[in-house]
Amino acid sequence: MPGAQRTRLDTGRIQEARHLIDPVFLDTPLYRCEALEPFLGCAVTIKLETANPVRSFKGRGTEVVASRLADSGSAAAVCASAGNLGQALAWSGRKRGLDITVVASRTAPMVKLDRIRALGARLELVDGDFEVARERAAVIAQRDGIRLVEDSLDLETCEGAATVGLELVEAAPAFDTVLIALGGGAMATGIGHVLRTSAPDVEMICVQPAGAPAMTLSWRNRRVVNTETMDTIADGVAGRFPIPAVLSDLLLVADDAVLVSEESIVAAMRLLLEQAGLVVEPSAALGIAAVLEDRARFAGKHVVTVICGGNVDVDAYRGWIGLPPG
Repeated sequence: MPGAQRTRLDTGRIQEARHLIDPVFLDTPLYRCEALEPFLGCAVTIKLETANPVRSFKGRGTEVVASRLADSGSAAAVCASAGNLGQALAWSGRKRGLDITVVASRTAPMVKLDRIRALGARLELVDGDFEVARERAAVIAQRDGIRLVEDSLDLETCEGAATVGLELVEAAPAFDTVLIALGGGAMATGIGHVLRTSAPDVEMICVQPAGAPAMTLSWRNRRVVNTETMDTIADGVAGRFPIPAVLSDLLLVADDAVLVSEESIVAAMRLLLEQAGLVVEPSAALGIAAVLEDRARFAGKHVVTVICGGNVDVDAYRGWIGLPPG
C-alpha cells in the first residue's frame, strides 16, 4: 500500500466541492453489470459518468473551477483540451457568464470540437498534439491576463473528480479493486485520495494505453518520464509530459499502473456495447481492457470500473469495433 504521506488534496474541500457542482453531474449510476462477467471472470460494477450534458466526468471539476472563478469576479479563462475538458469548461463557464477559450489540436475528434463551439466557447486549433495545445493556452493566459485552467495540476479538477470517489465509498459495495483510466491524473489522484482515506483496503489500479505511457512510466520509475510521441485511439488520456506535482500525488494513492494494447481497448469497447449497451470512447474502456489482458489477476474479485466518457466520433467508432458504415 502507498504510504501515509499527504497528497495535495483535502477531504474537507472535496466535501465542499460537492455543493458547488450542478446536481446533474452527481450521484451517477453505479450498478453491477452481470452480463460482462462471463467474459471477464470476475464481478463487475460500473460507475457511469456519461449520463450528463457533457458526457464525461470532467464536468465535476469544471463546475468547481467555474464556480470559484465567478465568485472571485473573474470574467474569463482558457484551457487546453483533448476535447472533454473543453466541453465541460464551456458548459460550466456559460452557466456563469464566463468567457471561455479552449485550445485543441486539429486532430481532436470533430464531435468534441463541434460541441465546444456549440457551448459558446472560443475554440483555437493548433497543429500538433495536446502538449502543443497546452503551451499555446499558457501563452494566451499570460497575454490576456486570464486564468489558465490546467487539468490535474489545478486542485479544483482533482477534487471535483474526487466526488466520484465519495459516491463509491458511500455506496459501500464489497468491491476489491477500482480500475481508473490514467491520463493527466485528475481522476486517479482524486478518487485515489478518497479511497486511501476512507477505504484503504481497496486496491486502485490505473490503466493507460501502451501507446501513450508517460504517466505510467513515471509512476513505475518514481520520477517524471516524458515521451517524444504518442500513438493511441484513446485521445482523452494521451499526454507526453506528466506534471511533477500530480505524479507525487499519484505515487501516494495508486497501487499499480498498467499498460494495455490498442487491440484490448477495442475489444473492451465492443464488449461494453454488446453486453452492457454502452457506447464509450476509448479512454472509458481502459478498465475493461485491463481485465481482458490479465483475467487471472482479477479472477474471483469484484472490480469497479469508471466509464469516464462517451464522446466518440460515430464513424471512427464503427470502424474500431467492426460495424458497417452508417
